[in-house]
Amino acid sequence: MPSCVLAYSGGLDTSVILGWLLEQGYQVHCLYVDVGQPCEDRQAILDKAHQIGARSARIVDVREELCRDFAFPVLAWRAKYESIYLLGTSIARPLITKKCLELAREEGATAIAHGATGKGNDQCRFQLAADALAPDVQVIAPWRMEAFRQRFPGRSEMIAFCADKKIPVKASVAKPYSSDENCLHISYEAGELEELTISGVETVEFGMTVAPDKAPEQAETVTIGFAAGVPVSVNGKQLTPFAIVDQLNQIGGRHGIGRIDMVENRFVGMKSRGVYEAPGMTILYDALMYVEQLTMDRDLMHLRDRLAPEVAEMVYYGFWYTAKFDALQAFIRNAQQHTTGEVRLKLYKGNILVDSRTSPRSLYDAGIATMEGGGSYNQTDAEGFLRIQGLPCRVQGRVTPRTF
Repeated sequence: MPSCVLAYSGGLDTSVILGWLLEQGYQVHCLYVDVGQPCEDRQAILDKAHQIGARSARIVDVREELCRDFAFPVLAWRAKYESIYLLGTSIARPLITKKCLELAREEGATAIAHGATGKGNDQCRFQLAADALAPDVQVIAPWRMEAFRQRFPGRSEMIAFCADKKIPVKASVAKPYSSDENCLHISYEAGELEELTISGVETVEFGMTVAPDKAPEQAETVTIGFAAGVPVSVNGKQLTPFAIVDQLNQIGGRHGIGRIDMVENRFVGMKSRGVYEAPGMTILYDALMYVEQLTMDRDLMHLRDRLAPEVAEMVYYGFWYTAKFDALQAFIRNAQQHTTGEVRLKLYKGNILVDSRTSPRSLYDAGIATMEGGGSYNQTDAEGFLRIQGLPCRVQGRVTPRTF
């Protein structure tokens, strides 16, 4: 019998896919990749997989790896897809794929399977990561198969399948929207959110954040430390990457930090509406910016800022394991080598305000920047500087006079 590894969540879709793969003659190894999603009873998930007929089922905790090796490198770029989305789901998919492929190698499986649809971005991230890491392993995407879609045109057919196979699932035909959660964020899409006249923030029951107008009346300060562009401490305490994100999620969540509602351009070509909350990562993006303002050279920062949208696009599309992305990661590690320091932020009703910033590598020189008399900057030097800078303007102005 052929065997495959299924990226398994224990929910309706992957439970149905597990049953369907067994019908197709596969031996299935279920892998629940813990990226920080909530789960009341993990043993129950494994038991259900075995009950359905999985050859094996296991859980692998990758929360530290996700934050350290995936989220923080993207943070170093301060990369946001279409200027707003912090890429929480996009960042996790290459890691989930890698773990599925590692298990496939261990078990001698010739395929991996996932529950991403043929309309979304996740199918691209799974497929492209698998193609780069293990091009000899087949990727089974049931939602892209006509036979599967005919068998399960909607949730009612999936629920009926589970009832017939005695597969325990908690699902109903009604589906106001879908959500995907990890330790970096929660995303909400589909269902009622496809109607753009409906307020996303009023429709969604947010899981990480309170509404800003319900946040405390008293502001809270938080101090974050960085070493070479990497977060290393919160309020003076050295923490692991996941612990930093987790603690900032709690702090930012109670102040309503990090909610967005956007219409984005999917890789497959359509526009879709997504609502997101990412309190911890939103705080880290702002904190890093304030330390960079002290420590990063102007031209280097501007170059990074020009490249950051392209990095965000690569992550969003799924081109993580590529030569280009490797080169860009090498660049940002070098660019951030002096970004060390601390920033104190004030959080208040969805807002992040900078309170103070310090760095042993600060390029800020008050003796040069001061607007008071004296100092080490000679204003007379600006005369020659502007004569040189203005030369092309003067020549063009004589040759092609402008009306004003």
